[in-house]
Amino acid sequence: MRIHKKATLLVLLTSILYTAPAHAAVTPQNQVTGVFLDDRQLELEVQPLLINGTTLIPMRKLFEEQGAKISWNNDTKTVKATKGALVLTYQIGDLTANKNGQALSLTVPGQVVGGNTMMPLRFVSEALGSTVKWEANTRTVRIYSALNYDTTIRYGVNLRSSPNSSDQSGVQQMLSVGDKVHIVREVDALWLEVRTQDNKTGYISAKPKYSDYTSESLAEKQGSALLAYGEKYLGTPYEFGAATNQTSTFDCSSFVAHLLENVLSVDLPRASYNQAKEGKEVGINELRKGDLLFFSARGLDIGHVAMYAGNNQILHTYSKEQGVHYEALSEKWKKRFVTARRMF
Repeated sequence: MRIHKKATLLVLLTSILYTAPAHAAVTPQNQVTGVFLDDRQLELEVQPLLINGTTLIPMRKLFEEQGAKISWNNDTKTVKATKGALVLTYQIGDLTANKNGQALSLTVPGQVVGGNTMMPLRFVSEALGSTVKWEANTRTVRIYSALNYDTTIRYGVNLRSSPNSSDQSGVQQMLSVGDKVHIVREVDALWLEVRTQDNKTGYISAKPKYSDYTSESLAEKQGSALLAYGEKYLGTPYEFGAATNQTSTFDCSSFVAHLLENVLSVDLPRASYNQAKEGKEVGINELRKGDLLFFSARGLDIGHVAMYAGNNQILHTYSKEQGVHYEALSEKWKKRFVTARRMF
């Protein structure tokens, strides 16, 4: 009898020792090595959990890193997140959340683990408008923020892995006319870092022929680039009717056409009076670097063109004595001013 009781006790103790803990479902099934938001790794207070294929990470980090403000009711264990007009309400443990009055289902509920409130990463991110990708080979999660794809490709352009057109091996794909991209940043006057709608990041030409993207900062960079290129020709002799296939001489219209074509791939007609029909008209008090100013000359309504250089200066050529040179936009020129055109 004593032997039987001891055996029974041993079985009970063994059963207790090897019974899975009550929260076994929240232990990681497979390790998640990292979570990235827009290619930046998030620093998490605790290791992410992977539960039945769903990754959970700390709630506050998940919401706030994606631009949502949260309020927390500790009594009801309810979180309310707001991002613009979006309002998401969720009670920990439920399999349903409310987004602007619409019920949304979760595959795995949020839960409190070791004092940390953990929420399903994909559910929250997609509710906030982000895109989520799981990279099985590296066991990383990548979140791509909701972006405005409001720049349209005007002309087929290569998406490159670096802002360098000389490296043909860096071409990732061709973006077609009508494709939409998000501008990540302006690299310089000639390159934009972009993200495509299928979440590829790369670089495209910032020249105006390739996309409809514009900004004051990019225009400033491009105007400065035009002038810097033009300064290479300071002192180059003036020749009326100079040939366009050479740079040993210029006249006023061949000079500005050469700058715009070689720096920004903007094609202009040969004669100044035809150039004055291109681009967008701007007032003389609205000028920015790179704008073209047209003046009467040689008995013509429009017979001369110059490039605005900022600070009431113009860059042009009309004189055999001076060649290409800077000059003040003086009253002499203002009296002959006809129109100004913006080409980019």
